[in-house]
Amino acid sequence: MMPRALIILALVALTACGSRQDTSDRDTNLRQLRNPGGTPEEFSIVPPKPLEAPLSLTELPTPTPGGTNRTDQTPLKDAVAVLGGAPSRLDVGSGIGAGDQAIVASASRFGRAPDIREQLAAEDQAFRERRRLFNWRLVPEDTYNRVYRGQALDPYGTLEAARRAGVLTPSAPPER
Repeated sequence: MMPRALIILALVALTACGSRQDTSDRDTNLRQLRNPGGTPEEFSIVPPKPLEAPLSLTELPTPTPGGTNRTDQTPLKDAVAVLGGAPSRLDVGSGIGAGDQAIVASASRFGRAPDIREQLAAEDQAFRERRRLFNWRLVPEDTYNRVYRGQALDPYGTLEAARRAGVLTPSAPPER
């Protein structure tokens, strides 16, 4: 009876160690979206837009190495155009648009750090490094939610606190 239990315990211990992933992969991809079936992912194949022949050859744009192709899909721009907006406002490198100047000026009235994204990424990496010791599980779980669980807000607690303070609040769906 005892050798059989030891064999089972050893097998369980070995299988628990077998699915450990590389920590550099875990740190760069908090949201782990996998295709466990090993089959092709049908949403990763996007057909290009149809080719269009210009009226004259002088209308052809000059080629830009590493730039975008006229037949590449642009779902965000297409959605903005369908909703009546200006898709050109989504272009990167166009600076701050005229419609956003006031909000950027208000948000940066006390100064702003030009490297805020890099600073936040470094702080986030340091936070996850400190929590790495406790970030292992036998059953795979969403790493992002587990790491930041202690920083999540309680929406119903906040709603009740606002109501107790006399703030007019909209109705909310019932708690589950």
